[in-house]
Amino acid sequence: MIELSDGDLQLGLVPDIGGSLAYFRFRGRDVMRPLSPADAARGDVEGTASFPMLPFANRIADNRFVFDGRTYRVAPNIPAAPLNVHGSGWKSVWTVDRAAASEALLSLDHPADDTDPFCYRATQHAVIEDGSLNLTIGIENRGQQRMPFGFGHHPWFPRDPDTAITFAAREFWLEGPGGIISDQIAIPPQLDFSSGRGLPHGWRNNDYGGWDGRAELRFPSRGHGVRIDADPVFGHLMLYADPKRDVFCLEPQTHVSCAFSRMVGDGADLGVIVLAPGAIASGTLRFSPFPL
Repeated sequence: MIELSDGDLQLGLVPDIGGSLAYFRFRGRDVMRPLSPADAARGDVEGTASFPMLPFANRIADNRFVFDGRTYRVAPNIPAAPLNVHGSGWKSVWTVDRAAASEALLSLDHPADDTDPFCYRATQHAVIEDGSLNLTIGIENRGQQRMPFGFGHHPWFPRDPDTAITFAAREFWLEGPGGIISDQIAIPPQLDFSSGRGLPHGWRNNDYGGWDGRAELRFPSRGHGVRIDADPVFGHLMLYADPKRDVFCLEPQTHVSCAFSRMVGDGADLGVIVLAPGAIASGTLRFSPFPL
């Protein structure tokens, strides 16, 4: 584990477990759900505080997509699940390129093969300074043809009865069978978080499009909150909330869930990023805890 600190903030990184965050703490208190010793021993990336989603976020319907007249396929990557979820980055071992007291640079070189058409180099640069965690994600197309890409991060936050979230968006995408996105509709009033509200009581796994790049989470019983500020490339925010679990997720990402399956042309209207060979896309997420 790589451990960084600066002032009130501490961050743990586990390059071997999907290049993930093991913990993120403010004044000694966990802001995200921390990686437990048991999950660390198993190398269970689903138990981390947050993991990278790339070269796409969420799912691709039927594990196939068509781009530039060619059909591409990806293989399932979770046991007993039919679809590839969140791409290959979180299922890979990352390299530590640089590590210091308050910053670290991780990288991943991923070749294409028969089960994965994406050839890329990804980086994650984590810097703790001025009371914030700045996490910059970059991805370069190392393939021989232009390809669609996307990226994001998947933080897990504690779910308390008094947890409240605030964010604004323009669109709401319904979830269909198997976690596949279906129709885009107006944001239902009971699922509009622009003025702040508690977590929904029922199951939610929905994409909010046209996100303005700002969110605030408040945990009164824990005595702190956290603000999220995202570069404009992160135009979507996924809300995952299962009332049976003691955690929930707000996942900043560049494109609509299942965007690769819905592309017409380059899919720019869905947030898809098309990279020519050698081209790079990047974006920064800022997590700023504050006391209550």
